[in-house]
Amino acid sequence: MSLCRRTLVIALASLGVTARAGVSPAEQARIDRLIAFVETRKGVTFIRNGNDYSCEEAAKFMRGKMKMMGGDVSTAQQFIDQIASKSSTTGQPYLVRFTDGKTQLVAKFLGDELMRMDGKY
Repeated sequence: MSLCRRTLVIALASLGVTARAGVSPAEQARIDRLIAFVETRKGVTFIRNGNDYSCEEAAKFMRGKMKMMGGDVSTAQQFIDQIASKSSTTGQPYLVRFTDGKTQLVAKFLGDELMRMDGKY
């Protein structure tokens, strides 16, 4: 995203205006379900740029990032790919860590949930 566009998105977001005109109500509902899925996980830690976050913090971050940078997102899969799975600053992928210590890419974690939501898993 260009500096000019990013500045515009930030300015609009600070005014309470979101740049999500391209998201249909059905896709927005799917995105909201994915974020709710994250928010309600127990025994899962989100790792963003090397730091641990609770599921509630991760969901709040995803909502804010979608509001600020979701202008080009029109599907739940694009939300996963462009917003929820990697840092827009460092490019590092986000991870989840389970109680057994195993980690998984957030892209896979949310992709699997999206497939389950769609009855494909």
